[in-house]
Amino acid sequence: MESHLRPLSLGEILDRTALLYRTNFQLFAGISAVYAGLVMVLNMLLIGLSALLTAKHVATELHWMVQVFSGIILLLTYMAGGVAVAANNRAVAWVHMGEPATIGSAYQSILPRIGRYLWLMFLKTFFAGTPLIAVYAGFIGVIIYFQNKGVIPQPGASPQAAASARGPEFLVFGGISLILLLLLFPALAYCILMGLRYALAVPACVVENLRARAAIKRSIELSKWSRGRIFMLWLLVAIVEVGLLTITQIFFVIPVFKHHQQLPVGLRVLQQFVAFLTNSFVGPILATGLTLFYYDQRVRKEGYDIEWMMQAAGLTVPPPAGQVELLQTPAPLNGVAPADVAQPPAGEDRGVHPHE
Repeated sequence: MESHLRPLSLGEILDRTALLYRTNFQLFAGISAVYAGLVMVLNMLLIGLSALLTAKHVATELHWMVQVFSGIILLLTYMAGGVAVAANNRAVAWVHMGEPATIGSAYQSILPRIGRYLWLMFLKTFFAGTPLIAVYAGFIGVIIYFQNKGVIPQPGASPQAAASARGPEFLVFGGISLILLLLLFPALAYCILMGLRYALAVPACVVENLRARAAIKRSIELSKWSRGRIFMLWLLVAIVEVGLLTITQIFFVIPVFKHHQQLPVGLRVLQQFVAFLTNSFVGPILATGLTLFYYDQRVRKEGYDIEWMMQAAGLTVPPPAGQVELLQTPAPLNGVAPADVAQPPAGEDRGVHPHE
């Protein structure tokens, strides 16, 4: 029986997250390495395409090809990330409950329902990130519009062209950009608040085999009164990720300035390999913490620790409330509904006699 099924404080959840990560490093990092490896390969292909276009001296003319390929990579990365998150949640749930887990079994368990997990990731992104995406898309649209009008230079334009693109319309571009920047803050706040509501949706979907919308509703209910604690987990993981990225990517900053904002192909390949290691190491931390939060909320709100103890002892766990009502409804007697059967008057034939 799993002894960790009890209400945990934030500090205990963080300690338990670190313990699970340290003792199952190969398992969790291996699951994330599948995702990180795919991202590395896709980015390597993008680097190769950019280098080929540059060597053929058509990089400017076919710049749109790089942008289209970058969009495809972003979509595939998003989908692969959703699969990796679900696999990590599955593995963490198994390990936390004292069950065996492997990289292969984690992916094998979620592949039959991969469409459900991807749909869940899309719904979470759509509901929580629409304002932020709208602001970002608006800013990109403004840049493209003013580039086509010659107000700001095109990608790869000379510094002289950038200096000559100054005038009243440039001030309009600056004003619109400032407005979009100000809109970014409320959009980001909305994204964070909604993301906290949906933070436990993937663990709920994986562990309870729920459909996407049901998992979102489940997360909203489970996360109540603990979203501040979940935010602290997010914040700590973000600090770890930013710190690790700063340490690993600082070595590529100086070469960028030395080579006029463009890294040589060899350094870009090395940068992708370092990013692969970083994503493999850091990726499982958040999934581990959120899965522990999911179980902690079930213990706090539903007494899941007692239910698990009953299961371990071989006792029957009471069915959900909806099934209890169904089981308590009397069956028809010889085809006659219970409501049609004459009921004895109060106090008669019930073991209760009014004059006794």
